[in-house]
Amino acid sequence: MTKRGSGEGSIYRRATDGRWTASVSVDGKRKTFYGQTQQEARKKLRDHQTALEAGRPARSPKLKTGDYLRSWLGEHVKPRVRPTTFKAYEIRVRCHLIPALGHIPLIKLTPFDVERMIGEQLLAGMAPRSVQHNRAILRKALNDARRWGLVDRNAAALAEPPAVVEPERTALTVDQARALLAAIRGDRLEAAYILALALGLRQSEVLGLRWSDIDFDPAALQVERTLQRANRQYQFFPPKSRTSRRAIPLAEPVIAALREHRIRQLEERLRAGGAWQGQQWGDLVFCDELGRPLAGTHVTRRLRKLLVAADLPAMRYHDLRHGVASVMTALGVPPRVVMEVLGHAQISTTMEVYTHIPSAVKREAVEQLAAALWAD
Repeated sequence: MTKRGSGEGSIYRRATDGRWTASVSVDGKRKTFYGQTQQEARKKLRDHQTALEAGRPARSPKLKTGDYLRSWLGEHVKPRVRPTTFKAYEIRVRCHLIPALGHIPLIKLTPFDVERMIGEQLLAGMAPRSVQHNRAILRKALNDARRWGLVDRNAAALAEPPAVVEPERTALTVDQARALLAAIRGDRLEAAYILALALGLRQSEVLGLRWSDIDFDPAALQVERTLQRANRQYQFFPPKSRTSRRAIPLAEPVIAALREHRIRQLEERLRAGGAWQGQQWGDLVFCDELGRPLAGTHVTRRLRKLLVAADLPAMRYHDLRHGVASVMTALGVPPRVVMEVLGHAQISTTMEVYTHIPSAVKREAVEQLAAALWAD
């Protein structure tokens, strides 16, 4: 037996089965590791001691992937993300990752295990995009596990992802946007839709606006917060990213719509009298008839009815934001300017995700190129 100082542990070979054993006592509790060779047992002991010194969980062959994911969610993810994001993570971990991989010891999880999960979920009819999200969450969880020394590699990162075909995004043309402007004229939420059509604001940004965020002279709007519904209650959050907190100049038609909306809201406030609750929410620009926050689902349903009335294609509120990027790009607005108006964190998002160049514009570009190549 190899003896060491107090707290350093000991390594010896068992006479019963010939396996090497490493044992150490910490705070009155004895921890024992086994290996087929002396080197293997020593490494397990050393890994355990290193983890204790670093103040992180020690690697254990008994730690199941499911137990780790539950702990990761509650102790690491929940304090750092918004409630809506945590809920989305929790559902995917509980319903998709743990049933498929939870029984496997964390240190034995392999890329093959992850690819098998991906294949089974695809065969079961799950959308490739949803399967991709499952893998992405697992990859993030295993990145943290690797950083903490619980695993040597990230099995999800090494696994081949599912093939995802990007859907064709819907975007209003200039003519369609004009038709929608005509359809929403006089609607109670006309100004909310105009902010999406003219500025590309996210729905949560529009619903989080307060009158203190709007300057009528000079005409500008400041995005300072978002409003989201989480755990059955409305909550304010900071903007999505650093670049999402931004100031946007307002054109005269937008200012005019906001002035009309302000007058309409003041009339509603007078009718509500003592029942008005707007003060406790900081005087939201868009609220219900009693000054309370609006649900995003209500805003979207109202938009769908307006689209049908205008004989326009069905789309989400977010598609209006997508249309802003496409139209501005087609008009020749520099991508960097489009990025700052929309509050994207990266210009690649502006160019690759949100721009949809109309066919007429692409044809014009092709004709211009041909004219240059075959000029007389």
